[in-house]
Amino acid sequence: MRQHEHTQGGPHEHHDHQDHGHQGPGHQEHHGSATSWSMAAQATLHCLTGCAIGEVVGMAIGTALAWHNVPTMILAIVLAFVFGYSLTMRGVLRAGLDMRTALRVALAADTVSITIMELADNATIVVFPGAMDATLSDVLFWLSLALSFAVAFLVTTPVNRWMIARGKGHAVVHQYH
Repeated sequence: MRQHEHTQGGPHEHHDHQDHGHQGPGHQEHHGSATSWSMAAQATLHCLTGCAIGEVVGMAIGTALAWHNVPTMILAIVLAFVFGYSLTMRGVLRAGLDMRTALRVALAADTVSITIMELADNATIVVFPGAMDATLSDVLFWLSLALSFAVAFLVTTPVNRWMIARGKGHAVVHQYH
């Protein structure tokens, strides 16, 4: 690493703040006592992407096979975890980790986030009037799904912020980016 002088004096090791989650003035590193809402939101959006893909695929399969609500919901939840973990593994595998280590990182990074997201998301769908009986061709299906993802995002973001501030959750992944 290069050495450079700050104008206030004294040599300091140069490091790239972006690699440590620093996002400019007012934000602290992900392993500090405070974590930026922006970083937590990015981590939540990452999980939400995997969850959304898995849920839509699961619901499409369940609908195509004329399954009832419960097996369709179970498939959607399982696929939400599969796709959520897969997105994280894709990134850390590109960083050079072996498959076993990549799986461990994905489990550590995403399990709590995806679990909370799925609980909030599915609870919203269950209480939304008519959503459980809506089909993929119904506007109600897509509106209730969009609302459920928004609720899941709002519920999960503070949890991700809390975990990242403690070096857990998506903080585990940042060292591989």
